[in-house]
Amino acid sequence: MSNEKSRFVVSADWVEKQLGAPEFRIVDASWYLPAQNRNGAAEYAEGHIPGAVFFDQDAIHDHSSTLPHTIPSPEFFATEVGKLGISDTDTIVVYDGPGIFTAPRVWWLFRTMGAKNVFVMDGGIDGWKKEGRPLQTDLPEPAPATFHTNFNPYAVTSFEEMRGVVTTGSRQIADARGAGRFTGEEAEPRAGMRSGHMPGARSLPSGTFSESGRFKDLESLRRHFEASGIDLSKPVVTSCGSGITAAIITLALHSLDHENNTLYDGSWTEWGGREDTPVVTGPATGPVTGPMTGKD
Repeated sequence: MSNEKSRFVVSADWVEKQLGAPEFRIVDASWYLPAQNRNGAAEYAEGHIPGAVFFDQDAIHDHSSTLPHTIPSPEFFATEVGKLGISDTDTIVVYDGPGIFTAPRVWWLFRTMGAKNVFVMDGGIDGWKKEGRPLQTDLPEPAPATFHTNFNPYAVTSFEEMRGVVTTGSRQIADARGAGRFTGEEAEPRAGMRSGHMPGARSLPSGTFSESGRFKDLESLRRHFEASGIDLSKPVVTSCGSGITAAIITLALHSLDHENNTLYDGSWTEWGGREDTPVVTGPATGPVTGPMTGKD
């Protein structure tokens, strides 16, 4: 059982066998940082998994927020995914470019909005293409669907709640940004923003949860949390640069049956972009949390 995989992650083989099945929906959630020089929408138009619809993370978010990628209202989400032909009762598979990069965020969004059967595809479209699997260039015209939302407010942490977590140590903080940004040795990609981390946070860079675009097995995930100082029997809040790759840690937690976790949606763009928030540099130090550390 040592190589047991997440129940939320599916193989390209499995996806290819389901193509065209009723109530089976494939979602391309590719999104890139400017430094990656890739364009998710353009690549989607050039060739995507047959039947896949494109989920634009720069469009399906809260447009009233000054932050990037803020979670949209359930009403707006339902309208937008309904236009994509997705219902809350469908089996939904989300993929991205390199695999286990931006798909977990959309997996998390669908689940937070009430969909039950949501999965991430291992290997991404890059792996799919490398294996010579079928591609489609036509843009699908899905029949509109109704997505009934059942929003879970506990899945999302606000700035005020995050301030409380940092002050009291009530939850462990798992930060998905790169190690250099966490320690403060590397600048943030967003200009004029402090680097470093929230007091008490642990460093779990998002890229360390997968290998060649495939999610690591459960035993490796478990060891990864333990090595970083996260106690899986206690609550966790995940964070990253703008709320996207934090969901990779969230996916890993749920894969290990850890339910008491939430995602700090504003993430470092909000925390590091303010003047009134505590920021520390250097490696993670001290006890994992404040009052909750019973054992060390």
